[in-house]
Amino acid sequence: MSDLPHIEIAGRRIGADHEPYVICELSGNHNGSLDRALTMIDAAADTGCDAIKIQTYTADTITMDVDRPEFKIHGGLWDGRSLYELYQEAQTPYAWHAALFERAARRGVTLFSSPFDESAVDLLDGLGAPAFKIASFEAVDLPLIAYAAAKGKPLIISTGMANLAEMAAARDTALAAGAPGVVMLHCVSSYPAALEDANVRTVADMATRFDSPIGLSDHTHGTAASVAAIALGACMIEKHFTLARADGGPDAAFSLEPAEFTALVRDCKDAWKSLGRAHYDLLGSEKANRQFRRSLYVSADVKAGEILTRENVRSIRPGNGLPPADMAKVLGKRASRDLARGEPLAWDMLG
Repeated sequence: MSDLPHIEIAGRRIGADHEPYVICELSGNHNGSLDRALTMIDAAADTGCDAIKIQTYTADTITMDVDRPEFKIHGGLWDGRSLYELYQEAQTPYAWHAALFERAARRGVTLFSSPFDESAVDLLDGLGAPAFKIASFEAVDLPLIAYAAAKGKPLIISTGMANLAEMAAARDTALAAGAPGVVMLHCVSSYPAALEDANVRTVADMATRFDSPIGLSDHTHGTAASVAAIALGACMIEKHFTLARADGGPDAAFSLEPAEFTALVRDCKDAWKSLGRAHYDLLGSEKANRQFRRSLYVSADVKAGEILTRENVRSIRPGNGLPPADMAKVLGKRASRDLARGEPLAWDMLG
């Protein structure tokens, strides 16, 4: 049994010494259609992902409809929009949730969500969500974290924008309030995030600072950052998903399409398999090829008593003769018998 930090979600153990857990984030890319949201669950399940995540809020539970400058978005993907307008468009209505959970259960894939207030926590708990995800903007909302943790389910916390003290406070609050475990996700809260800002080495650094499983919430284009994070010890990857970027949607620009997400799942799991362990022993799969390493062979006919030189001894493949490191010991020796070109050299052939 490994002593590395791990949690369990719906019977699946998650930690650095287990196959990576890949979460397909639907976000608001359902574009206001329940039928599309259900279709997205089917398409997500087909990618081989380990879990599907939605977001549970209303515009009124996450912000206010106020005409003040600080409620407007300046720059980036949603420039010029108000928070209230954006969240009205992107919300996944509470009334859809039971149907979404039922469809995911029918497809045999875990579904959970990010709650943004206590009413969302209660709704999700009532639907049997096996975990809660705390979004990066809510990582400083310790009362919300405590309320979710008190349900006795593991929490996944994105750490975008949080400093080390805030990360520790979020994790400690969750554990103190009753969460059986916490996964902390390195996250760059930029949409999309540039690859040069991804800084996935933070994954490995976080693992040294926190006694918790560490993962990545990836907002970059493509899959490179996610696969790099797996190589650095990430046990969980969260990535946004859409049926087609051309269809639009709040997060479509930095979301993966089904074929791309399928490749993400495959590549993350293959990257983890390739990590293996540090060792220097001959693998069983290598043994058959050992005979093809270089060794010393007679490269020209040699009469008994004749001296061995570089003209009649060479280091070549295959590996049935003396090791090449013995070349200096062999040169200058006399043949103890006639030697034929192509014979592997052995000590009993030398005087």
